[in-house]
Amino acid sequence: MSHFRVLAGVLRGSGGVGRGLVGRWCDPRRGCSSRSERGLPAVASSSSYVEEMYFAWLEDHKNVHESWDGFFRNIQASSPSGEAGESRPSALLQGRALSHSPDVAQKVVEDHLAVHSLIRAYQIRGHHVAQLDPLGILDADLDSFVPSDLITTIDKLGFYGLDESDLDKSFQLPSTSFIGGEETTLPLREIIRRLETSYCGHIGIEYMFINNVNQSQWIRQKFETPGIIQFTYAEKRTLLARLIRSTRFEDFLARKWSSEKRFGLEGCEVLIPALKTIIDTSSSAGIDSVIMGMPHRGRLNVLANVIRKDLDQIFCQFDPKLEATDEGSGDVKYHLGMYHERINRETEKNIQLSLMANPSHLEAVDPVVQGKTKAEQFYRGDTQGKKVMSILMHGDAAFAGQGVVYETFHLSELPSYSTYGTIHVVVNNQIGFTTDPRVARSSPYPTDVARVVNAPIFHVNADDPEAVMYVCQVAAEWRTAFNKDVVIDLVSYRRFGHNEMDEPMFTQPLMYKQIRRQEHVLKKYSDKLITEGVVTLQEFEEEVAKYDKICEEAFTSSKDEKILHIRHWLDSPWPEFFTAEGEPKSMSCPPTGLDEDVLQHIGDSASSVPLEDFKIHPGVSRILRGRAQLMKNRQMDWALGEYMAFGSLLKEGIHVRLSGQDVERGTFSHRHHVLHDQEVDRRTCIPMNLLWANQAPYTVCNSSLSEYGVLGFELGFAMASPNALILWEAQFGDFNNTAQCIIDQFISSGQAKWVRNNGIVLLLPHGMEGMGPEHSSARPERFLQMSNDDPDHFPEFHGDFEVQQLHECNWIVVNCSTPANYCHVLRRQILLPFRKPLIIFTPKSLLRLPDARSSLDDLAAGTTFKRLIPDEGAANQSPGQVKRVIFCTGKVYYELARERKQQKMERDVAIIRLEQISPFPFDLVRREAEKFSNAELLWCQEEHKNMGYYDYVRPRFHTVVANRRPIWYVGRDPAAAPATGNKSTHLNELKRFMDTAFNLDAFQGRDV
Repeated sequence: MSHFRVLAGVLRGSGGVGRGLVGRWCDPRRGCSSRSERGLPAVASSSSYVEEMYFAWLEDHKNVHESWDGFFRNIQASSPSGEAGESRPSALLQGRALSHSPDVAQKVVEDHLAVHSLIRAYQIRGHHVAQLDPLGILDADLDSFVPSDLITTIDKLGFYGLDESDLDKSFQLPSTSFIGGEETTLPLREIIRRLETSYCGHIGIEYMFINNVNQSQWIRQKFETPGIIQFTYAEKRTLLARLIRSTRFEDFLARKWSSEKRFGLEGCEVLIPALKTIIDTSSSAGIDSVIMGMPHRGRLNVLANVIRKDLDQIFCQFDPKLEATDEGSGDVKYHLGMYHERINRETEKNIQLSLMANPSHLEAVDPVVQGKTKAEQFYRGDTQGKKVMSILMHGDAAFAGQGVVYETFHLSELPSYSTYGTIHVVVNNQIGFTTDPRVARSSPYPTDVARVVNAPIFHVNADDPEAVMYVCQVAAEWRTAFNKDVVIDLVSYRRFGHNEMDEPMFTQPLMYKQIRRQEHVLKKYSDKLITEGVVTLQEFEEEVAKYDKICEEAFTSSKDEKILHIRHWLDSPWPEFFTAEGEPKSMSCPPTGLDEDVLQHIGDSASSVPLEDFKIHPGVSRILRGRAQLMKNRQMDWALGEYMAFGSLLKEGIHVRLSGQDVERGTFSHRHHVLHDQEVDRRTCIPMNLLWANQAPYTVCNSSLSEYGVLGFELGFAMASPNALILWEAQFGDFNNTAQCIIDQFISSGQAKWVRNNGIVLLLPHGMEGMGPEHSSARPERFLQMSNDDPDHFPEFHGDFEVQQLHECNWIVVNCSTPANYCHVLRRQILLPFRKPLIIFTPKSLLRLPDARSSLDDLAAGTTFKRLIPDEGAANQSPGQVKRVIFCTGKVYYELARERKQQKMERDVAIIRLEQISPFPFDLVRREAEKFSNAELLWCQEEHKNMGYYDYVRPRFHTVVANRRPIWYVGRDPAAAPATGNKSTHLNELKRFMDTAFNLDAFQGRDV
């Protein structure tokens, strides 16, 4: 187009162009040269240059630039037949054209520019008038306007300065279009027809926001090339067979269980062949593992016809008499997942398919799928996503409405989170539960969120199966070519209500009147293929009967199923970690201590820079010197304790991954696991990866400013392998608030619902330190409320009490008060013969508190995690003389110990720390309570009474002492906010409950 602008400027008047313009002119014999204004040929006053161009053009049209070619073609087309046949340019150019050359030439150039603008308009906005709605009553987008620059009527040619007489004129096509195929010029009428075919049919494409020219050109070639959407008879028959299975499966369920919720796929049956096409195309490109996430609509169909779950296992789920095993609480059938390995029939290659189980919380599974995909890629060394990929299915309302979609998209290009392209498939029902899209989203399409990461969006009419299949092929090829996300918007409808029992006519009467009249897509497509001679009616009916028979036989077989085995629906099996029955191979845990040489080696590495000529910040240098001094004194602080845990696990071949906001340095500047060269930009060093010769890799990565998405991602990462320590650290503990859905629906209850072990570790900085209500509490009460141990029953186990209690719990909640115990609990997490989520309330001020250091002896070989730390001072030597026993957890211990020392009450008051709060250490607490049988029992916490641990520990203490002794509360009074924002108030509250804790008469005369 720049050539046309230069030409238009030259021809705009006698003598040439606007002042100061420098153009490039192409001579067919002399090549290209830059000429200043003074040197440019003026067409009106100098015909020699034009004649030179013209003769070259007559010899071969390719001898001149395309701008001259179009110029001469149009002049020739508009000349009388006699003049047009002359070989010399005198009559054509001098006699006719040059006499009017400024006006004629300018019109030709402007018309070419106009046509190029028209082509671009269709590329940008053609999707707005595409025929996407199968019902024909709505636009797929909410913008009701028809773009004025699209030629929907003849009069709109005027927008470009063209009219009907220009329709048969030929125009040079730009290099940014493929509508010409092998042709470089086309009549305007044909240009418009081909643009409408490419952009305004049953496929609407959004891609012109992509700022990569090669990617845009790739998409243009896929959709603009004439006749590119072609299918063989064999491909059409395969498509029909898949559509039959998808449709007849739903019909079968509707006939057998007409009053059951199943969230069927009716109205978008094409989803099944669409997914299979994506998988086929990806398999042929080398993919052998596909991890999928989806909502409940169509899940049973996907399980049956994509994952290939045995039909009898699906049908028996509808039997109300089916007895559940004791594996857990289970979940409804349309939430369950599945893992299956089979041969792909189209490519004859082995492929692993995993559909992740998920709750009704729409889109919550998105980051979980991405995390598991990333983990499989990581462990297989698949650094470009050539072997493992993810497919995410969405509903239109949730895709637009749920913020975790945005969070997940923003992980797609981050180095430690990218899965190298996800294919998103939106089942666009054009309605929410009962909510009209016009009040459900502000964006024109439900898919507009994908534009933030330059993902192309392919809208397609779901009642055109061949268009859908082509779009799915292109989407899979796009991911293979560019390793970027892509969105397929299946514009469809929902034949019934939100579920089969719901009445949609209450709220969408016009839509559902049309839906009731709507012919099924299977009928439409089968009629089309029969008309084309691809199949006969008999062949079609035989294929239908064949699948119906398969369903009937499976239904008969399903009646023999009497017990529901949730384990058969496991989406992430660990066959080598557990026994064949899915049980732990042992019920014991080895000691978590370490040999002295291992401790010294890790300590030396943690306090030095392993690279030469690497200049670190003076502040970091001071921290490393401090670590070296601690090691010299055989001590460790919190950062060293963590280093010992991570470093020793890496030596044992355990991958460690630490993720979260600012975790590389640490929110409180204590960790510094990534060192930065102060003189060379982006030069970094991770000493932890240079500890041992054949160690496992250590991944430490700052995340985006997201909790919901990133925690979900790390949860998914932890699903892939039991032999990895996966940790997510919140910047402050209460930031887990915005990830509550992942915590509630996946972490606390995931094993009970889906028999899925997971060893994810949450590091939640916690402590009342006068920092205000938003940076104090990690909300321990919420985690403890969701713990499943019985407060009124003293557990009885044979063998290892600690391990068996952990095996029965749903997660582990700890608040360590020493670096050594922190190291032990991290190592125990891996050495246990099963996996449970671990919630750790980590310290802030204790990171640098001298009293909160551990001796290396506390990590010596043979040592273990201490669920409870007893009083080891004077009170322990004379337990019969102790008047009060204070049980506590976490940071408040050091404040209590300091206060006790100041008041010289070491013999009167014992202070005992609960390091593991849940499952509650009944056995150890009973031992301490019996030891101090004459003492008053207190629970002290720095949190408010209605928060923290009190409501959890109180009934369990009563169980321990058989309700014969009271457990008094000492701490802050009940409150709405977790902490005060006033420093003075904070200190007064602390002094008040410290006074109470050491006032031995505080509870005299009180009722129990």
